[in-house]
Amino acid sequence: MQETRWHIVRHAPVDNPERRIYGASDKSADTSNTAAFKALARNLPAGAVSVVSHLQRTHQTMDAIRAAGLALPEPAIDRRLGEQDFGDWVGLTYDEARSRYGDAYNRFWLAPVSERAPNGESFLDVLDRVRAAIETLTERFAGRDIICVAHGGSIRAALAIALGIDAENAIPFATDNLSTTLIDHLHPEPGFDGGWRVRGTNIPAL
Repeated sequence: MQETRWHIVRHAPVDNPERRIYGASDKSADTSNTAAFKALARNLPAGAVSVVSHLQRTHQTMDAIRAAGLALPEPAIDRRLGEQDFGDWVGLTYDEARSRYGDAYNRFWLAPVSERAPNGESFLDVLDRVRAAIETLTERFAGRDIICVAHGGSIRAALAIALGIDAENAIPFATDNLSTTLIDHLHPEPGFDGGWRVRGTNIPAL
């Protein structure tokens, strides 16, 4: 049976002491945790396909994994794997967003899957684009290992796809920085329609 194995790493931490909403903004990552990157380089498969989103924190994380000793090609860039866009709330603290956008803010947290921040995306929007990316890349690199550095929102979307669950049930998954989530696509063959397998979620680097 042909398998395509996804190793999805959440990017390194973002320096955000004021806890401002950054979502799809292009924040830089802190890649100073050398021990964590060496552990990832040991545990991830050499020679895999590498994929990142368009945001620099995923590129910086992938570069740090490669610098720690993992032999990988230059990554493919897929914007569909980016973090959820929180629109007009980006750059605000949660208290500021609540103060300025009271009703919209409250509606969002009552229905975080379907509601959008003003000029932003819902989680359902994220799920749709991540599904398209994963389907395309799984077919393009069928039978390969794919190391993907992505974001909390896109990793939860990937889990919803692999588990075949409603978006609401994917929101609670923890996706810590530099953790790895493992999902495999089992390709169709005679007598089998194909499907997904989840081998691990939020696996710490150390």
